Amino acid sequence: MIGLNLYDERCEALFASALQRSDVLTAEIVTEAIRKTVGALGTGGCASRMAQEFGDHPEAAAERMRWARQILGDVPARPATPAAVSLVSSAA
Repeated sequence: MIGLNLYDERCEALFASALQRSDVLTAEIVTEAIRKTVGALGTGGCASRMAQEFGDHPEAAAERMRWARQILGDVPARPATPAAVSLVSSAA
């Protein structure tokens, strides 16, 4: 993903993940969801899924992206494992 920063990639992965607004989220749950989603789809797959949703359901996709950005801004990045550091490092 040339041109995107790590924060944007994490947002796309969280957007593409199975997590929902109604889920009780912790830093560990968010980290694991991002790790699993990137592992299953790759960063390009996360971006593709997000683009498809914006094409099919733009209003819902915009709301989900706002949610993903809010979650990543609110949940402190505390990786569960050293391997997860690259996925959850703060972009701030």
